[in-house]
Amino acid sequence: MKVSRRFKAVFWLLLGLFTFSLQDIAIKTVSGNYPVHEVIFTRCVFAIPVIMWLVAKSGGLHTLHSPRRGALIFRGLLLLLAYTSYFLAFPVMKLADIIALYATVPLFVTVLAGSVLGEKITLSRWGAVFMGFVGAMVMVQPGTSVFEVASLLPIFSALTYASAQILARRIGLRDSSAVMSFYQNLLYLVAAGVLAVLITAWGGEYTGHKSLIFLMRQWEMPGMRDFLLIAACGPIAALGMTMLGEAYRLEEANFIASFEYTGLIWGAMWGYLIWAEIPGVNSILGAGLIVGAGLLLLVFARGTHDVTADLREPV
Repeated sequence: MKVSRRFKAVFWLLLGLFTFSLQDIAIKTVSGNYPVHEVIFTRCVFAIPVIMWLVAKSGGLHTLHSPRRGALIFRGLLLLLAYTSYFLAFPVMKLADIIALYATVPLFVTVLAGSVLGEKITLSRWGAVFMGFVGAMVMVQPGTSVFEVASLLPIFSALTYASAQILARRIGLRDSSAVMSFYQNLLYLVAAGVLAVLITAWGGEYTGHKSLIFLMRQWEMPGMRDFLLIAACGPIAALGMTMLGEAYRLEEANFIASFEYTGLIWGAMWGYLIWAEIPGVNSILGAGLIVGAGLLLLVFARGTHDVTADLREPV
């Protein structure tokens, strides 16, 4: 049962990362033309039908009335901060540098899993996390631009994302991943809508820092192609959010987080297939280290955390 649960969690995480990589293709294609709140708001609207269907399939719509609504809303807020700060680094930094700094997620998760959840962090897990982090550094080759002030954004994104997934591990023992996705999408929708109204009412154009320009740009009516690309992000995000939530719900957070590095592999693959970006020796070597780290965890990691204890603890 333990092995089956572990491999199921890894499967959902890997599939979730692949699904979110499809969203990256769409956003990269339309980036630079629309404010971030417009993209998020449109995406959330088109995610609603898929999320409601997932909630109905996973336990029924009545499960949305969770007694842990406060924790679910707080997790949604953390993820709102995580993804917004990640996107805001795009106009200022190279994508390779952003990914390299965001690759600190497993380190944050491992530290928080030990201190917050009481999970036992074995030496083999620390070694696998470090090996995956080295692979990430080799693969993306961060340059000197990481010292730009905006470099704090992907680090903050990694910290808030890690905190949200630690919380998912706690509340996920009682609420389904679809319910968590519903509250996450709700927070995105409300925040993006409020920001859009405020910026439209302001009616001005911000001309300062590039990250804030991306945040405070006025709403633009998209063409049909761009609209379809942004709308497609809705179902993609709904499925991706649910898959990642399910992964962290099923298995120890410090174990699952180490597989977050595999998202870099999809980025390199899409870069080659769509934008003709040829992966170099460092990319291949880094990918090998990332895959090797995951294999080491599957072979040597041993979970000792008593998940039933979480069921007895108040959230």
